Amino acid sequence: MNPKKQHWKVAVLDMYEQVPNEGMRCIREILTSYAKRHALQLSFHEYEIRVQQQVPDLSYDIYISTGGPGSPLDSEGSEWEQHYFRLMEDIREWNDTAIDKKQVLLICHSFQLMCRYLGLGNVCRRRSPAFGVFPVHKTAAGEQELVFGELPEPYYIVDSRNWQVIELNHQKMEAIGAEVLAIEKERPHVPLERATMAIRFSDYCLGTQFHPEADAAGMRMYLLQQEKKNQVITNYGAEKYFSMLEHLSDPDKIMLTHDAFIPAFLDNAIFKRSLQQ
Repeated sequence: MNPKKQHWKVAVLDMYEQVPNEGMRCIREILTSYAKRHALQLSFHEYEIRVQQQVPDLSYDIYISTGGPGSPLDSEGSEWEQHYFRLMEDIREWNDTAIDKKQVLLICHSFQLMCRYLGLGNVCRRRSPAFGVFPVHKTAAGEQELVFGELPEPYYIVDSRNWQVIELNHQKMEAIGAEVLAIEKERPHVPLERATMAIRFSDYCLGTQFHPEADAAGMRMYLLQQEKKNQVITNYGAEKYFSMLEHLSDPDKIMLTHDAFIPAFLDNAIFKRSLQQ
């Protein structure tokens, strides 16, 4: 990849509501590493969306909207949401007319918010929290998705959520040209619909229910904390706990998704934009 444009601006939309987290660290490290590896002048700025209501302008090339705590339903109609979705609409309107398109990545909480905002499905609480390392499966559209190109079938993700997107409105999906790219692992013993794990909302907007930024080292440190270890074993059992640690050591699971997903998203964004210059 040798883009004509060398200076790229990324806006990181921080949805963590000032709650300590690993997500922001991981995103910072991925962006810094990516810029160094490709010798790009890539600058990124962070905007605290939910508390300080900071919203970027349209001068950025790429927007990454993070995961975060809490319900994706309770904030409906809030002032910060109005600002946030106005930005999303402004980006969409820009991409409808401008040559230099802007790419958007929506992670977990942001993904749930967008599905609710567009009415694409039922955003609801899970019967029990999802926490751990799980396989997810590509759909036929996912098999053709460039961002998934280096990931196997299935690929493994870090899942940490109390909410889910199910019962998709296929009529609305078709109307906006959205496609499901990945779905939850099949559980034949559980009579519940499999959750949607990734959607391409448009040519310029991709969303994941999981955390593609999560790294094995950070997850391992989190799980080794005595309080977290006790919590996982109490809720899920010792076998699940040690299985999670084992998965974190496997280079073909979380480490692969971390190394491949967001860098491929950036490749796709920068390559497409360079062709438009």
